[in-house]
This record gives sequence, structure tokens and C-alpha cells, in this order.
Amino acid sequence: MKFIDEARIEVYAGKGGNGIASFRREKFIDKGGPDGGDGGRGGSIWAQADININTLVDYHYIKTYRAKNGESGRGSDCYGKGADDIVLRLPVGTVITDLTSGEVVADLTHDGEKILLAQGGTGGLGNIHFKTSTNRAPRQCTAGTEGEARELRLELKVLADVGLLGMPNAGKSTFIRSVSAAKPKVADYPFTTLHPNLGVVRVSHEKSFVIADIPGLIEGAAEGAGLGHQFLRHLARTRVLLHLVDIAPLHEGIDPVAEARAILNELKKYDQALYNKPRWLLLNKVDLLESPAEKVAEFLNEFKDYDRQFTISAINGGGCKELTYAIMDFLVEMNQREADAQADLGVALPLDGEE
Repeated sequence: MKFIDEARIEVYAGKGGNGIASFRREKFIDKGGPDGGDGGRGGSIWAQADININTLVDYHYIKTYRAKNGESGRGSDCYGKGADDIVLRLPVGTVITDLTSGEVVADLTHDGEKILLAQGGTGGLGNIHFKTSTNRAPRQCTAGTEGEARELRLELKVLADVGLLGMPNAGKSTFIRSVSAAKPKVADYPFTTLHPNLGVVRVSHEKSFVIADIPGLIEGAAEGAGLGHQFLRHLARTRVLLHLVDIAPLHEGIDPVAEARAILNELKKYDQALYNKPRWLLLNKVDLLESPAEKVAEFLNEFKDYDRQFTISAINGGGCKELTYAIMDFLVEMNQREADAQADLGVALPLDGEE
């Protein structure tokens, strides 16, 4: 399936049906009175998060969605039928933005979450509503209202606890294959990862986290070079970033320290908030070094922009198990801090009726 994480669509809710002015007509009854019914409501358009969908590919090709209009009212007190609503199923993690106002309409973060995108028009009133003691044969009726119309931008930001950063061929795909059941493509040429991959890392029967692998970044990515800049949005929801560095490059002209700094520069250019996230350094491919301790110490002496550092060998799993335990402990601690902060906030709020 083609991975699409951005789309623009237009939604048009249905118009409400018109009310009608009608009078009862029966044999031997010359003054039957008004019996014009109301119009039906127009169809609305909703968005609903669906955990079984992981791409916006459908909305890349079909860009316009129109709900049907409500039926007009009829005589004999018959009301018009309301039109059916349209429900757009979207991946969990989709952000919906109104292109006209720039307002974020919805951020679908939970499976089954449902948001109204365009309200259908209300049906008009038939003349039965205008009958009074002084106006026994009203001829007034109202038209149905127009439905809402919007131009929307859909942007998918995958839900993951941990994000992977690194140059092409730093070993990100190999790492995610090593610690999870995900099986992204692995090869000895750059840009083998062409779209984000998600893997569930299960530390125990009760504890797990989701890790996201995006295409590798290169210098100039913030200006559009390479592929990774297109997918940096998928790291926006992560709690911690793992910065993988190839500590044993095959070509002598490649400087791991310069590559590590280039990644951070691109991250900072793209989004300061993303740059400020907790960031751990993973020195990968230590199994290829003749003197790992010396090479690692040399690297760490020049590159110190990280919160924690680990040495791993993704190809054979060396150091990966200890790393996953550390990540799980970090995420549990963050969740506990957030829960404590919310509890403190709840205590600080005044009770109903208090000033």
C-alpha cells in the first residue's frame, strides 16, 4: 500500500429541505386547514479515527466529499426525509486543519474518536407552524439552510513513544528489526527506508512501547534535500529521540562526529520543539571496531550534545536489551510525572461554587 501522510480535501454538507405550504383537501371538507410538512435536514460530514487505517492514500485521490440534501416537506403533515451523514475514516494520529482560518479542527488521537467537520443544513418549516387563531390559512413556509463547506488539510502524525534519528545507513532499520517484530527493508545502500515504520517493543507481558523509524536525514534536509524532512512530523508526538550514529563507517572520508552534528542542525532548523525533546545517543556498529572503548571515548570527547549515551550493535543485538529496559523505565517515569502533575492541578482547582 502506498504510504501517504498528507492530503487536502473539500467537504460539503447537504442543504436542508424546504418547508411547504399546503392545505388539506378532502371531499366534503372545504376548510381543511394547513398541512404542509417541514423539510429534512441535510447530511453532515464527520471524521472518525480508525486504528485499522495507517495511510491517507484514499484522500490523496478522492478530494471532494458531498453529503446529500434533505428532502422537502409534503402535504398531509409529511416531513421530508433527512439525508444520511458521511463518515470519513482516518488513521489515528491525523491532524485536521481548516485551510481558510488556519484553525486546527481536530487531532484524532484515540481509536473511535469522532469529530464533526461540516454541519448539514436544517430543514425549513412548513405552514403548519404558522397557524394561529387569527391566521387560520397561513401561506408562509421557510427554505432549508445551506450546509457548511470547508477546505481541509489532513496531516498524519504517527503515534509512537520513541523516534529514531540518523543518517542513511546508520542502522535504524536494523535496530528496529532487532528490538521489535517490525521488518523494514535492510540493505547496504542509502535510503532503503522510504516511509515510516512502526515497531512494538515488548519488554514484558505488561510493558511495551512503540518505536518509529523514519527515512534517514542528510545535510540540507530542512531545505528539502533527501527524504527524511518529509517525515519529521512523525516524531512530533514521541517522548524521546534515539540518535543513531554509525561509529564505524566503511569509508574513511566519513566523519561520525560531523554527521551527528549535521543531524542536530537539521533538527533545529525544522522545529525547535522537536530539537528540545529528550535525546539519547546510540553509537552503533561497535562490533566492527578493533578498539571500541578508545573509539567511543574519542567520539564522546568531541560530541556531547545528548542526555544519555549507549553503545550497541544492532546487527547482533548487542546492548539492545539493556537499552530497551532503560527506555521503558524512562517512559514509566514520564507517565508518572504527568499523572502527578494532573493530580496536583486537580487539587489546586476550586470546587464548584467556590471563588
